[in-house]
Amino acid sequence: MRRHRIAVGIPLTVAALLAGALSAGAAAAAPPPPPPPASFAPQQAAKGFWTAERMRSATPLDLIQPAPGALKAPSKGGKTTSIAPTPAPGAPSSIARTDLGPTAFPQPGGPWTSGGAVVKTSGRVFFTMQGRTASCSGNSVTSKNGSTVITAGHCVKYQGGWHTNWVFVPGYDNGQAPYGQWSATKTLATDQWAASENINYDVGAAVVAPLNGKTLAETVGAQGLQFNGGYNKAMYAFGFPAAAPYNGSKLIYCSGNSSKDFLFSQDHSLGCNMTGGSSGGPWFTSFNEATGTGLQASVNSFGYIFLPNRMFGPYFGPEAQALYDKAQSS
Repeated sequence: MRRHRIAVGIPLTVAALLAGALSAGAAAAAPPPPPPPASFAPQQAAKGFWTAERMRSATPLDLIQPAPGALKAPSKGGKTTSIAPTPAPGAPSSIARTDLGPTAFPQPGGPWTSGGAVVKTSGRVFFTMQGRTASCSGNSVTSKNGSTVITAGHCVKYQGGWHTNWVFVPGYDNGQAPYGQWSATKTLATDQWAASENINYDVGAAVVAPLNGKTLAETVGAQGLQFNGGYNKAMYAFGFPAAAPYNGSKLIYCSGNSSKDFLFSQDHSLGCNMTGGSSGGPWFTSFNEATGTGLQASVNSFGYIFLPNRMFGPYFGPEAQALYDKAQSS
């Protein structure tokens, strides 16, 4: 499976669409506009569907090409909002460090072996799309309902259809689910992704049902979030890439100083060699290597074919915050 791809001809596509619209004229009255697409989808429990073999064989979802609306930039208004992580039961809130700086920074891509909260809050996402089983990545975040997972928009809805049989497997380990399979009761996306799959808003969420009488956050903890935090900062990205050279069995991370995409999107950019299947994995700012906690500020979204070893993630502005608020209140 190829790494995430994005087409280089987006401006030409937009120009062609505009030209077609102008040449059509006003020969007939415009039909009434269709109702806006739903920004969420109810889900049914996928209990028993995801066997170890099905999880191992799920195809890593590859973002093929964003919609023409990708050139519209996300809003930058609003003050910076930070939401603290929620420790798992029994987990220390902080760990004293004796070194003078980060030891896992920068990193272009490799297994995360330092432990901490991130090995429980991060996980693989599995779903059915167009009759086939597929996978992405996701992350448990602090929320009012204690049951919210943040992922990429194309990991809940893609090419016009909402995915089904959606589950989150925190701490996935080569076909095993050490903390259980968490079935979504509802999947959501930003309004902009739901309407036109606009690459700048490739953010999705899921509300998962309690398991064994506990919420997701009560079981594995939850990471913090940050909205409207700006660009150009140190970031750590995590995911479960399942396309070569990876196989989806391990939590992989990248770290480095991020920048802003100077090509077609308004995304964050980070040196990273993760491949298909890592989509939806969290990007953290203010990440503490010792505790494995941070503030999620983006997700793995796409990469350009002509620019290898570079990952891009959407800016968490007011639109992403509105999605989060909708999910945590569900």
